[in-house]
Amino acid sequence: MKSSKTYENQPQRSNYAERNLWAGILFGLGLVGFIDEVVFHQLLHWHHFYDKSTSDIGLVSDGLFHAFSWFATIGSTFLIADLHRRNAFWAKRWIGGILLGGGAFQLYDGIIQHKWMRLHQIRYNVVIRPYDWVWNLIAAGMIIAGIILIVRTRNRVPSRKAAS
Repeated sequence: MKSSKTYENQPQRSNYAERNLWAGILFGLGLVGFIDEVVFHQLLHWHHFYDKSTSDIGLVSDGLFHAFSWFATIGSTFLIADLHRRNAFWAKRWIGGILLGGGAFQLYDGIIQHKWMRLHQIRYNVVIRPYDWVWNLIAAGMIIAGIILIVRTRNRVPSRKAAS
C-alpha cells in the first residue's frame, strides 16, 4: 500500500523528473569512481589512473580522479537537497540514474581507458581477459537495470503537451 505522501508529491516529482535522473547519474559517477579509486587504486594497488609514467605521476593522476568523483558526488547532493526541499525527490528514478551513471562510467573506464587509450589495466601480470569480462559485464548489468528503472518511471511522467 502506498502512502498518501507518495500521491501528494506526484506532480512535484513529475515536474522534476529530469533533475532526479541527473542527480542520480552524477551520484553514480561519483560513487563508482570512489569505489574504483579506493578499492583498486589504494587498497589493492592494482593500478593508478595513469600508469604510463612514474609512480609519482600515477599518484597525482589518482588525486585528480578522486577530486572528480568527489565533486560529482557533492554536486549530486546539492541537487538531492533541492529536490527534497521542493518535496520532489523520486527515489526509484534517482536509483535508476545511479545505476545508469555508475554503469556508464565503468563501461567507459573498461573500454575507453583500459583498451583504447591504454591508460591502465584493471590488474597487471595476470591473464586479463576474465577481469575485463567481469568488469564490463557488471557495467552492462548496471546500465540495463538503470534503464529499466528509468523507463518504468518515465511511464508515470505526464508529457509536457498533456500538462498544458
